[in-house]
Amino acid sequence: MLEYVIIGNSAAAVGAIEGIRQRDNTGSITVISEEPYYAYSRPLISYLLAGTADDKKMAYRDVGFYEDNGVSLLLGVKAVSIDTTSKEVILSNGKAVTYDKLLIATGGKPFVPPMKGGDKKGIYTFIKRDDAERLKAVAKPGTKAVVIGGGLIGLKAAEGLVKCGVDVTVVELADRILSTILDEQAAAMVQEVLEGHNINVILNDTVTEVVGDNTVSGVILKNGQSIECDMVITAIGVRPNTDVAANTDISINRGIKVDDHMRANVEDIYAAGDVAEAYDIVYEDQRVTPIWPNAYMQGEVAGRNMAGDDVVFDSGFARNSISFFGLPMITAGIIKPVGNEYEVTSIVQPDKKVYKKAVFKSNRLVGFIRLTDIDRAGILTGLIKEKIDVSPFKDKLLDEDFGFVYMPKSYRKEKLLGVKRK
Repeated sequence: MLEYVIIGNSAAAVGAIEGIRQRDNTGSITVISEEPYYAYSRPLISYLLAGTADDKKMAYRDVGFYEDNGVSLLLGVKAVSIDTTSKEVILSNGKAVTYDKLLIATGGKPFVPPMKGGDKKGIYTFIKRDDAERLKAVAKPGTKAVVIGGGLIGLKAAEGLVKCGVDVTVVELADRILSTILDEQAAAMVQEVLEGHNINVILNDTVTEVVGDNTVSGVILKNGQSIECDMVITAIGVRPNTDVAANTDISINRGIKVDDHMRANVEDIYAAGDVAEAYDIVYEDQRVTPIWPNAYMQGEVAGRNMAGDDVVFDSGFARNSISFFGLPMITAGIIKPVGNEYEVTSIVQPDKKVYKKAVFKSNRLVGFIRLTDIDRAGILTGLIKEKIDVSPFKDKLLDEDFGFVYMPKSYRKEKLLGVKRK
């Protein structure tokens, strides 16, 4: 009977448990997590902060998931190192857990920039449930917050804080918010919505100093401007949490390097989720893609292969589905291309907050942005994933009535009837 050990307890871990149980119903599965909670949906922590999500809504699987799958849980204990020779995971309590197959699914950790006064009380991060709980305890009407970083994490924190009655200023170093998933046009439209909900956005600047005695009372920006605040949220970015693999022979670049089976370079060790550096089918390169759907799928592939299957992860690319104050958006792939090999089409309807953009390369869709009008976005992600030649209907992709009817008959049969193309 094999002993499977999983370090981490989020989307990739859940995928791995379900992947293992597709092949092996008898092997033991042990999950080690520094957090004390059952798996929860991390994208929902801003709703927990705002008071619109409870434990039931946060749960990623029902309460019987671990028992039903025969999983032993070691919660509230950190995996600090791996002995790849004796095949043991060393825990923070001094104990060791042996494994036959090991999955590293430790996710990401926030990057906190060095800045003067960065050790004061009142500075927070925002990637885990405990972060949201800590912020919720101090986010009272009339208080003021500065959020450093205008990416997904920073803006979701800002939205949650505003809904708590907090006066929020977002400071972003780039020339636009959400710079990794939106172009200038889309970012400007989203910023207008944020500002309409009393979020002050400062671009092309950053915080150089946090001021106050022992507790935050304000910040100083690079341009010299001072802003009074009661709390600072650092949301500049997330890095792969590779700490447990440090000082081992496991190969690490930005994340843990894996092949298309999610295997690391060391026998019987796998990695999945935000900690893994896997193949991106759009950029055609190894990349860390820290998004929820990728994490689950990578975990499932890893779990199946750990249990003796032979499957590959071949659908990885960046995609994000999110909303701010009721404005929905879905983006995927390359959204701001550089080079003559790309073709771009777009439609803008500012009065309706509608923006649609498609990016093509060699008659394949390789990226898109959708604001407000997101109904057909699922079809578009399918076109990217399956590398479909879109030349027969390229000029229809942004139409309001775009759908399967415009596509080749063979593709329609495959999608609607399950008939494979020949």
